[in-house]
Amino acid sequence: MAVLYRLSPDAVFPAAVDDTVAVYKELLKTYKPRNIALYGTSAGAVLTGEVAARLKQLGIPLPAALGIFSGSGDLSQWGDSAAIFGLWGLSGPLSVPNKRDPSDPYLGSTNPRDPILSPIYGDLKGMPPTFFLTSERDLLLSETVNFHRAFLHAGVESQLVVFDALPHAFWNQFKLPESIEADHMIADFFDKHLGK
Repeated sequence: MAVLYRLSPDAVFPAAVDDTVAVYKELLKTYKPRNIALYGTSAGAVLTGEVAARLKQLGIPLPAALGIFSGSGDLSQWGDSAAIFGLWGLSGPLSVPNKRDPSDPYLGSTNPRDPILSPIYGDLKGMPPTFFLTSERDLLLSETVNFHRAFLHAGVESQLVVFDALPHAFWNQFKLPESIEADHMIADFFDKHLGK
């Protein structure tokens, strides 16, 4: 199921989180959490982390697994890979901005270190097993790796796969052999954790 959530700049945080949580609560009326996985790519990966943090905060049963594919858990600053590669493997800026643009319409008036907006600053203990996926030429490589490490430090079962020499969200180029391989890895991870 895909969630049609409100988008920035028309809607600011936490609108997309609230929309997704509402859909998840409806799913819980007919599905057990052990049969649900949440996942997303890029902005959808950011939203996946935010939604999981909100569910935990609300005391709503968490899904069986998460997939965070080229995402970030920290909207207060950029990771180092932003200095190396931009989207689609193009060169990024020469120096890493130490903070994100505070006028980013998605943030609204929310503190960038809010533990739902930036789950890396929250309590990640008890999060579901999570599969992180990124690539070496991804603007969000560092942020995906840092989010994965935060899950490990919190004692969460977490797996990170980094593909060589591929751009941001390469798995959306469905015919690439690496995309097919990534799809199999994702399916295997979810098969291992769903329905248990």
